[in-house]
This record gives sequence, structure tokens and C-alpha cells, in this order.
Amino acid sequence: MCQTTEEADVAEIDFRNLSSAQRHTKASQIVGDLRAGESFILVNDHDPMPLYSQIQVSYPGEFSWTYLEQGPSIWKVEIAKQFKVA
Repeated sequence: MCQTTEEADVAEIDFRNLSSAQRHTKASQIVGDLRAGESFILVNDHDPMPLYSQIQVSYPGEFSWTYLEQGPSIWKVEIAKQFKVA
């Protein structure tokens, strides 16, 4: 994954050619592997809001979710792991 800074490119991962089951499995895997400060851009053909709910249940308060594009045919969301505040 890539740092969420202006100097670094954030990886775009296209989920449109995956089945629904594959999308959630792949997204969960990627999210689980992120380190603090890292992010990726999920590209999808519909609003991935169910994934947001899944992430919030599994990792409450650990990730940000920022819509970059909201349809109608392409949805892009940057998902970033937050730094923990001591």
C-alpha cells in the first residue's frame, strides 16, 4: 500500500470485475494489511457502503472513508488506516 501523503501515489484497486463475495474478501484482506498512515482507493461499480459497515464493526474508529467519486457508474473511495492517538 502507499502512504497517504501528497508526494506518494495511492494504489487504486479495481473491484468491478470481481464477484460480490470476492470483493468483500479482497477488501477485508487489504484493509487488514494496512499500516497506520497507509491507504488505498477502492474502485467499484456501485456504492460500497456495506463494506464501510463491515470495516467499522471489525476495526471501530481505525479507518477513514473518503468518497472521491460517487457514481453513477464509477465509485471511488479512499480507505486509510488512522494513526492511533495515545
